[in-house]
Amino acid sequence: MSTVFVTEVEFELPKGFLDAQGTLHRRGVMRLATAGDEIYPLKDPRVQNWPAYLIVLLLSRVVTRLEGVPEINPGVIEGLFSEDLAHLQDLYNRINGLAPTTVSAECPHCGRAHEVDLPPPVG
Repeated sequence: MSTVFVTEVEFELPKGFLDAQGTLHRRGVMRLATAGDEIYPLKDPRVQNWPAYLIVLLLSRVVTRLEGVPEINPGVIEGLFSEDLAHLQDLYNRINGLAPTTVSAECPHCGRAHEVDLPPPVG
């Protein structure tokens, strides 16, 4: 029996990327990050001068599609609304194993605490 290894995840932005023509783009695809995706942006002068810019470069490398946007580049990521940037950053952390996959929860019926698996990211 073989296991399917998922390397891409579809997402939907909470607000959406608004392009220069006024078109809103919300659905896209993010792939798993490679070591190079995390290492090469560290050499970029924009990151060396402003470390917060790292997430922009990371996301521009791993977001492979955004409906109707011909090319994903740092300018597209810079143009996202803050809520959408936070959404993609959370998705990046979850699919790359950088965020917890379980949370503590309390049963509403008996009041007992237990760990609950988070569902896989779907957008």
